[in-house]
Amino acid sequence: MAHVIITGGTGLVGRRLATLLAGAGYQVSILTRRPQAARTWHSAIRFAGWDVAAGTLDTDVLATADAIVHLAGAGVVDKSWTPAYKQEIVDSRVQSAGLIAKALANHPNRVKVVVSASAIGWYGADAANATPFEETAPPDTGFLGETCRLWEAAMAPVAQLGKRLVYTRIGIVMANEGGALPQFKNSLKFRVAGIIGSGSQMVSWIHIDDLCGIIRYAIENEALTGAYNAVAPVPVSNRELNMALGRAMYGQWFLPMPVPRFVLQLMLGERSIEVLKSTTVSAKKITEAGFRFRFSSIADAMRQLVRG
Repeated sequence: MAHVIITGGTGLVGRRLATLLAGAGYQVSILTRRPQAARTWHSAIRFAGWDVAAGTLDTDVLATADAIVHLAGAGVVDKSWTPAYKQEIVDSRVQSAGLIAKALANHPNRVKVVVSASAIGWYGADAANATPFEETAPPDTGFLGETCRLWEAAMAPVAQLGKRLVYTRIGIVMANEGGALPQFKNSLKFRVAGIIGSGSQMVSWIHIDDLCGIIRYAIENEALTGAYNAVAPVPVSNRELNMALGRAMYGQWFLPMPVPRFVLQLMLGERSIEVLKSTTVSAKKITEAGFRFRFSSIADAMRQLVRG
């Protein structure tokens, strides 16, 4: 039975991924700062210690692992982007990735593959009449682009150790348990779909189960290496996304209503730049690598998430 270490394993994506991998027969170890206090929810899932600030992790667990999935990092939209929190966003990713790379270099292990999260924040806003962003595009010069560049660079030494390294540049994750979807649902409690700004900005999204599927596919397929966009094949506008959610929840019995840009700017500050940004990202590389999406259309994804 293959053994996978997951960092960020109690977060939105990590918990779902751990559950799916354990159900598929993997042994899963989740790195956490307080392993003694953690409670498992599956017999094949256990907890091990690490401390990024101290630069330590459980080397006994590392010695028996076949793969590592690195998902840890402070939430990008969880708090206001003060200078201190922006530094935390960067440091939580770069320092944890550096710790993994250093541990693999300095301690005996049999790890064959590392799948490291990144994000479509790597890319900037859509240019007029431009084609969708592919993995060969350079990083954007803004905050999130620079964060992703540093994040990926911190993990790059893993490849120099002869281990297969895969980056998943993750889009907007659609899940009931967290992320963007519950926020969209909140406005629809009153049967009002909040259309952000003009509603024309493109959203490169992915259903959480497809994201976990891509990560598992990257673990199991030796041909995969380098960066892959983890987004659904059909990006949609913000308006289309909200309308699909409204139809899944209420059929035709809801009202689309624009949320002015200045309202978001007042509420979110600098984070509103990302919310209002249009970014169209291509899934061509991962589909050509053989991955098959369960949820290619936003309508199918919303129906499943709303109705189960």
